[in-house]
Amino acid sequence: MTKDKGRSFGRPVHKTGPAGKARPHTAEQAAAEALAHPGLAARVAAAAIIGDVVQGGHTLDEKFAAETAPSRLSGVAERDRGLARSIATVALRRLGTIRLALSQLVEKGLPRNCGALEWILVAGAAQILFLDIPDHAAVDLAVRAARLDSKSAGFANLVNGVLRNLIRRRDEFLEQSDPLEDDTPHWLAARWRRIYGEERALAIAAAHRDEPTLDLTVKSDPEVWAEKLGGRVLPTGSVRLDTHAPIPELPGYAEGEWWVQDASAALPVRVLAVLPGERVLDLCAAPGGKTAQLASAGAKVTALDRSAERLKVLAANLARLKLEATIAVGDAAQFKAEPFDAILVDAPCSATGTARRCPDVPWIKKPGDIAALAAIQARILDHALTLLKPGGRMVYCTCSLEPEEGEAQIAALLRRNPDVSHQRIDPLALGLPEQAATAEGGLRLLPDFLPDPDPRQRGLDGFYVASLKKLG
Repeated sequence: MTKDKGRSFGRPVHKTGPAGKARPHTAEQAAAEALAHPGLAARVAAAAIIGDVVQGGHTLDEKFAAETAPSRLSGVAERDRGLARSIATVALRRLGTIRLALSQLVEKGLPRNCGALEWILVAGAAQILFLDIPDHAAVDLAVRAARLDSKSAGFANLVNGVLRNLIRRRDEFLEQSDPLEDDTPHWLAARWRRIYGEERALAIAAAHRDEPTLDLTVKSDPEVWAEKLGGRVLPTGSVRLDTHAPIPELPGYAEGEWWVQDASAALPVRVLAVLPGERVLDLCAAPGGKTAQLASAGAKVTALDRSAERLKVLAANLARLKLEATIAVGDAAQFKAEPFDAILVDAPCSATGTARRCPDVPWIKKPGDIAALAAIQARILDHALTLLKPGGRMVYCTCSLEPEEGEAQIAALLRRNPDVSHQRIDPLALGLPEQAATAEGGLRLLPDFLPDPDPRQRGLDGFYVASLKKLG
C-alpha cells in the first residue's frame, strides 16, 4: 500500500456503516460514561485535538488554552489535562510512524463515516508505542472511546484488534521507522534534503523526535541557579534542567529569578549586546522572553506586538520578573516612534525550527506559507530600518530552518539598502560550534547542535540570526 502521510492512513472502502447500527449516546450519557472510567475523558479529548490539528490546522497551544478548553476539555479533570496533552503531543511528533504502522494493520483502509475512529486509533497507538502507559489500559480506553460516538461505536472490535496487533508487532514498527521519511511531511523532507543534504536533513528530523529540554534564562549567576535547580549550564549560558516538575513549583519562579526560554531563543539578545540606558525596540515581542533579557540588561525597552492578548502574557511575565518595559500594541510594519539605538526583529515565521517543542508545526504549515511569511518579514525589516538611528544596531532572527526566512531574506535586504552593513557574528564567543556560522557572517542554528548521549539534554531550536548596522 502506498503511504500518504497527508491523508488518513487508509483509503475508505466501506460504503455503509457496519451491520447493527450502534445505539446513539446523548451528551449526558457520554459524559456519565467518561466519568465512570478514569482516564477515558483524557483519551477522548486527546483524539479530538489530534484531529483538530491535522485536519483543521489548529495549534496545540490554541486547543489547550484556557479560553478554548471548554470545547474539547470539558469533563476532563485538571489532573488529566496533562495526560491529554502528552498523548496529543507524542502522537503529532511521531504521526508518520503511527500512520504507517496503522496502514499495515488496517490494509483495506478506514471505513467511511466512522467518526473519530482514525484519531482514536492514533491516540491509542501513541500510548502503546511511545508512552509509559500499560498496554491493556491504552487498548481498553480506546475501545471505550470508540463506543462513545455513534459513528465509531460499531467499529470498537476493530479498534481492539488493531491495537492488540500493534502491541505484538511493536518492535517491528519501531525498528523500521525513519525520522525523515516517516515523521516529516514529504514537502518539508524534500526541502531539507535539497537545502542541507541527506545526512544533515536526517539529523534534523531525528532531533525533532526528541522530547524537548527545559531551558532557562536566569537574571543572576547561571552556575548558582543550575546547582539550586539540579541542572547544568550550557556553553551558550542557558541553564538546562532534566525535570518534569511543574514550572511554577521550581525554586526561583515565584521570586522572578528566571524565565523559560530555549537556548537558541536567548542568543539574539546576546548578539545585540545592549547597554544600560539604550533605547531599544523589540518588534513582535510577545510572549516576552527577549523583552525580559533586554530589560534585565538595563535597556529602556519598547515591546511591540500586534496581539493585545499576547501582550497581556508579556506584561504578566514582566511583572513576575520585576522588570519594566513600555508595551505597545501595533503593526511592526507601520509602527511610528523616535529612532532607537538598537532594534530586535524577531519576525513571524514558519517556525519549522521549533518542531521539537511544537510538533504540530510541520503538520499545519503548507509550502506556500514560507513565501507569504517572507514577504511580511521583508516589510517589517524595511520599516524597522526607518526606526533605527544612524550608527544603530539591528538583530534579525527567525525560528525557521528555511533560507527564504533567513539567509536569503538578509541578502535581499542588503541589496535594497546599501546603507546597511552585515556584522559578522562569532559563534565560538556564544558557546556554539564553528559550523553555526554562515558564509555571510550570520548564525544558522540547527536542532542537532549541542549533542549529548541523553536525549533530554541535547539539541536546541533551529534559528537564524543576523546582526546589522545602519551606516552614517
